[in-house]
Amino acid sequence: MRAGSAIVSAGGLGYKIAMTRETIARLKIGQDASLWTHLAVRETSLDLYGFEREDDLHFFELMLMVPGIGPKSALAILDLADVDTLKNAIATGNAPYLTKVSGVGKKTADKLVLELREKVGAGSELGARAIFLDEEAQEAMRALGYTPAESRDALRKVPASIEGSSARLREALRMIGSK
Repeated sequence: MRAGSAIVSAGGLGYKIAMTRETIARLKIGQDASLWTHLAVRETSLDLYGFEREDDLHFFELMLMVPGIGPKSALAILDLADVDTLKNAIATGNAPYLTKVSGVGKKTADKLVLELREKVGAGSELGARAIFLDEEAQEAMRALGYTPAESRDALRKVPASIEGSSARLREALRMIGSK
């Protein structure tokens, strides 16, 4: 396994497949895995992108329909949060949340919201509040010296049933400490 991709063997051939950090972390060397894949065809390359869930693949492909969003940017956006959180951010017009991805500026985030808002459905007030609480917890984790990627990864693993910024922060820190 490599950062951002893994070599998956199928039928005696090894395929380099780009994936989110969460998907890569769930893979185990020598064990069977099933992935939903997208093949990006370019003049000079054929690139595979892999996803654990069909919903992730569909959202990835939906983002590719937005002008200016390529497969690498779409994968980086999926690395930010789970699909439901991203859909909620788009549905509620929370473009600044999407700018946390390297390479996604204000204009691109606004374009994502504009192009996909109607396609992802209405966001819930609860989902918008969860995004806000996780942003607060991420800021606190950064103040404690964790990188943005570490804080995002830890907060993604906190069960949705845990509410409140401080409770989510405590649980994320507990999970990091138990590694």
